[in-house]
Amino acid sequence: MCRNIRPLFNFEPPASEDEIRAAALQFVRKVSGFTRPSKVNEPAFDLAVGEVAAAATRLITSLETVAPPKNREEESAKARARAADRYARAG
Repeated sequence: MCRNIRPLFNFEPPASEDEIRAAALQFVRKVSGFTRPSKVNEPAFDLAVGEVAAAATRLITSLETVAPPKNREEESAKARARAADRYARAG
């Protein structure tokens, strides 16, 4: 899976429409192999992004959990620490 797609469920504040659309765009880019589609493929590409975003929204809003919501800032800090560790070991 594309590393740029992040979990969007169970955060406070909840995932925004823009975050969901950005994840959908990354997914469609990955599946299609296009960063930017040609003019002829643009309608199909845009439709796919919209449909994936709608499906993701339905999924996120229908999921339930008893776990407390995660804090976005804490999760971002953890991700940055993991990345720093990963790149420090690679170099």
